[in-house]
Amino acid sequence: MKRLPPSVAKYYKSAPEPQRSTLLQMRERILKEIPGATEVIKYAMPTFLVDGVPIAGLMAHKNHVGYYPYSGSVISKFPEISEKYKTTKGALQMPIDKPLLVGEIRKLIKAKMAL
Repeated sequence: MKRLPPSVAKYYKSAPEPQRSTLLQMRERILKEIPGATEVIKYAMPTFLVDGVPIAGLMAHKNHVGYYPYSGSVISKFPEISEKYKTTKGALQMPIDKPLLVGEIRKLIKAKMAL
């Protein structure tokens, strides 16, 4: 697995359990889809960039873990995913101990990269 940049490592280290484990599982799944992604902190959350473009962000919250595709149009393309989780216009909110499935992450990333 790719080494964590210090600022991103600090974010994950500060997240409580079980959010931290969920975030790190999702990080692994995201990097399997976009292995060349650059990891930075953007909008106070770990963000995965491809050619400087934000593709996905992750954030720990008290009662959920958020996945941010950096586009409001991405989530609406997948009603089968958005029906399973609480959503906002720009985020999916999953239970703190249930990461997005590999196939769900793959769909969301491919849709964002196709924009």
